[in-house]
Amino acid sequence: MTRSFFAKTSRAVSLVAVSLLALTAAPRPAAAADDAAKRATAAAEKLARGKYLVTVAGCNDCHTPFKDGPNGPEPDMSRMLSGHPQDMVVPPAPKPQGPWIASVAATNTAWSGPWGVSFTANLTPDRETGLGKWNLRTFIDTIRTGRRMGRGRPILPPMPYPMYKHFTDADLEAIFTYLQSIPPLKNKVPEPLPPAAPSAQGG
Repeated sequence: MTRSFFAKTSRAVSLVAVSLLALTAAPRPAAAADDAAKRATAAAEKLARGKYLVTVAGCNDCHTPFKDGPNGPEPDMSRMLSGHPQDMVVPPAPKPQGPWIASVAATNTAWSGPWGVSFTANLTPDRETGLGKWNLRTFIDTIRTGRRMGRGRPILPPMPYPMYKHFTDADLEAIFTYLQSIPPLKNKVPEPLPPAAPSAQGG
């Protein structure tokens, strides 16, 4: 056999090897599309799960201001999850009497009791007045610890965080994902008010 034959054979083998490597390394359009479809499905399922959990956990009951509806008070979904209205200034709460220890504003967003007066938070993704600057870790830490942003002031009633802290991390991630997807509403909720000082007569 001649050197020319061996040279041609070597070149042919090299070309086959390079072709096989290219076929192996190149992304397969069908596989890439399948992966993208799976990711999109997973994202949609997480969003739907978050919406479901926010709904059944009653978040709108306190974080969405109530309005008068045809059958009585109902959540005003045009202000969904935006918290206590910033333009609603509440007067001093009635003094508790008898077995009653708490009172609530007509919007269901301001609550008064032995802890003082609390106002429900803006859960929309507005960056200045809502959760727009929060991340998932901050949100989970808040629910787990019962403290704002996981390290601030205690979360006050009526927020049932002692129950919500039992959500799984996957549940809380789905909830946070959904909250970040809703329309941002600019609404600066006031800070809570401390309990009224006892009177000189001890009342």
